[in-house]
Amino acid sequence: MTEESPDHDFGRVLVVIPTYNERDNVEGIVERVTRSVPDANALIVDDGSPDGTGKIADELATGDPRVHVLHRTGKAGLGAAYIAGFSWGLQRDYGVLVEMDADGSHAPEQLPSLLRALRHADLVLGSRWVSGGTVVNWPKSREMISRAGNLYTRVALGVNLRDATGGYRAYRRTVLEAVDYRDVASQGYCFQVDLAWRASRAGFRVVEVPITFADRERGESKMSGAIVREALWRVTQWGARHRADQVRRLVRRGNLSG
Repeated sequence: MTEESPDHDFGRVLVVIPTYNERDNVEGIVERVTRSVPDANALIVDDGSPDGTGKIADELATGDPRVHVLHRTGKAGLGAAYIAGFSWGLQRDYGVLVEMDADGSHAPEQLPSLLRALRHADLVLGSRWVSGGTVVNWPKSREMISRAGNLYTRVALGVNLRDATGGYRAYRRTVLEAVDYRDVASQGYCFQVDLAWRASRAGFRVVEVPITFADRERGESKMSGAIVREALWRVTQWGARHRADQVRRLVRRGNLSG
């Protein structure tokens, strides 16, 4: 794709890129971000990577004023890294906060399409499971888990999103300020579901745009069975509370009308 800097009215864009042992990927992903959206800034949030990712990030920041680094002392999980990155960006008056994986699975070349969609939305999700979306180099088993997890999320929470678990997304700052993102304790899939659901319940405009998701070629995946189990358990809890709240509202409405 050619370089593109979409016109927008929502202020400066910050791409938050959490890293842990991503020395083989971090330089390439940052270069692709700054080439795809030259006006954007990148924030690398490194969780004390023992492989030297943080040092590489510092070198990138020294050579490019659009690149910044936030060092954290230990591996605290994806959700905590994004929360720290969001806080850093909001304190510095960025108007849009973007989530992006460091391993190349989220193509920076598709970021302009997310930002274009944000002109008419508050939160844009890069979606693998809407028309035009696709995955590359995924085994069928992993695709089935993702599709089933998103179907379960739609049914349990009553949210009309095809890919609530995806991690390539762009938020207007007003969304993050309104949904109290700092108290989100969940990680991985569940962190993404929680924030999308909070935004939807708060009345924000949430839209999905198709993306191509390519599985990482270098390094080790951070996905684990524990993260999947956490997502299933928390969504089940949230869904039960959501349905109970609906029942209580119906009962109160019936009492008032009676």
